[in-house]
Amino acid sequence: MSDTTVTVPATGTSLDDIAALLDGASIVVRSAGNGRITHWTRGAEALYGWPRDEAIGRVEAELLGTEPGEGREAVDAMVAGTGNWEGEVQQRHRDGRLLCVRRRLIALPEDGLLSINHDISDLKRAQSDLAAREAHLRSILETVPEAMVVIDQEGKIASFSPAAEKLFGYTTDQVRGRNVSMLMPPPDRDNHDLYLSRYLATGRRHIIGYGRIVTGLKKDGTRFPMELAVGETVTRGQRIFTGFIRDLTSRHKMEEELRQAQKMEAIGQLTGGIAHDFNNLLTVISGNLEMVERRVPEGPARELIQAAQEAADDGARLTGQLLAFGRRQPLHAQLADVGQLVAHFSDLLRRAVGETIELRTVVTGSSNHAMIDASQLQNALLNLALNARDAMPRGGRLTVEVTHADISPAESGVRPDMRPGDYVLISVSDTGAGMTPEVRQRAFEPFFTTKSAGAGTGLGLSMVYGFVTQSGGHIRLDSEPGHGTIVRIYLPSAQKPAESHPAGPSVRPEPALPGGTETILVVEDEPRVRRVAVARLRELGYRVIEAADPNEALAIVGETPDIDLMFSDVVMPGGMDGDTLAARVRTLRPAIKVLLTSGYAEPSIAERGRSATGTWLRKPYTTEALARRLRALLDPR
Repeated sequence: MSDTTVTVPATGTSLDDIAALLDGASIVVRSAGNGRITHWTRGAEALYGWPRDEAIGRVEAELLGTEPGEGREAVDAMVAGTGNWEGEVQQRHRDGRLLCVRRRLIALPEDGLLSINHDISDLKRAQSDLAAREAHLRSILETVPEAMVVIDQEGKIASFSPAAEKLFGYTTDQVRGRNVSMLMPPPDRDNHDLYLSRYLATGRRHIIGYGRIVTGLKKDGTRFPMELAVGETVTRGQRIFTGFIRDLTSRHKMEEELRQAQKMEAIGQLTGGIAHDFNNLLTVISGNLEMVERRVPEGPARELIQAAQEAADDGARLTGQLLAFGRRQPLHAQLADVGQLVAHFSDLLRRAVGETIELRTVVTGSSNHAMIDASQLQNALLNLALNARDAMPRGGRLTVEVTHADISPAESGVRPDMRPGDYVLISVSDTGAGMTPEVRQRAFEPFFTTKSAGAGTGLGLSMVYGFVTQSGGHIRLDSEPGHGTIVRIYLPSAQKPAESHPAGPSVRPEPALPGGTETILVVEDEPRVRRVAVARLRELGYRVIEAADPNEALAIVGETPDIDLMFSDVVMPGGMDGDTLAARVRTLRPAIKVLLTSGYAEPSIAERGRSATGTWLRKPYTTEALARRLRALLDPR
């Protein structure tokens, strides 16, 4: 051992006697001059594998390949100066394997060196393995995204991983030795030591061994949700608790945005359904008013009818806004340069917001094309500008900026409703009063408004939301009280057309309503709507056959050979809609023309409404619109 003491006997006691006395220890005696071995114990034989008769007389440095870690010259100088040296050397066993030996050298009076040797190879290997494992563990702790905090049974922090430093904002030196409750907000901070002492006394677990959602406290005072899992171990009779922490801020934000998107989708379906039913009612009201108006001479009674008709038109516009929010309005999308549209529309926006508000329009890039309904985009911008104006009663600045935005998959992962890709970004920002989190949460809901009674319907932002999402885009709203509001509209980017053709001259409508004598099959499940449609068609001179549902309509088509056109609602009960009915009728009687109508303008039907055949008519419709659409289908081309 390193503390072995060898006392050289007085003159008269030979080295042979010493070697015999300590024969079981690994002792080697060599000449200080030439380094040849003079004594070699059984312990040395066991350590190095060389028998005594083969070792004695050999030069030790050559036999064992002795290499001191400090260098031979340094060791010789130490022995010459102090008479002894102790340290580690690397030597070679007879079978060629390397040994790590702890050696003590003692200078002898008769020009010799006595060495006491201990094999520490296993210890060095164990230390090396431990160092490698520690390095591996350290690399894991430095790269694992979860934070790790280790505390003792008194609640004091013993270890703080790099991820924990990043998460909480403290360095390891700032937290080591302090109570872990510093990372908790009240009341957990005040109760933590009580929880710990109760567990140590009773063994009843509160968090240990279970994952739990708790609240953490950062150095800057920010509170955040985190998932905490705590494990326990006992070392040298002391309990050690290891906590693994996962920050749930991003996940909670994504979940909240997903819930908000699902809520908006549900509200959109509800409002779209209400608008559909309301349009059926408006079709009945408006149609009857139209027919009564033509029978009433000029005078006060006719003025009353016209006032009622104007109210019905206002109702139709209201349902149009509801359909916009529910993404069930027909969009006439065309490829357009959004930057040019916004620039040309800025004069109207400037007049709308008034002179007390500075309007800035910034267009970045020469091409910002997207497939959009230009009129709906202008309506959306006007709604946003008017909202900004109301938020700045004493004036301020309104900025409309158009630029390109590239959303990467990593960025879209933060928002489950946003797909990666190229977008045209329209940012509308103001310096107004801003919104509270509660208001911001409900800003896009229909009929929600913070304005006074009579100052707004609460459908402006709802319409913008519906238009953007139906156009395949996304909308984001950021606002803080006292710091203004910014609305970002992301519209999918599209390629610029090779060439454009100017629209042809508009055709002025003829003053007289065109009619006809053809046979028309009316398919409508709502009796009042069906009666109005039949009355309008008969006034126009047509022969009309009625059907209350698709099955009845198919039976009539099979029995009646002279039907020229079928005028059908789209949404009907019974498992067959107007689109399916039209396909069945065309299969049975290809010559029959089809005109569909609906107050529930689904995107697929809106697409059909833009087709060259013109086979779709939105409720509520006027008699003139119906008459001209019928002639467009029935008259030969």
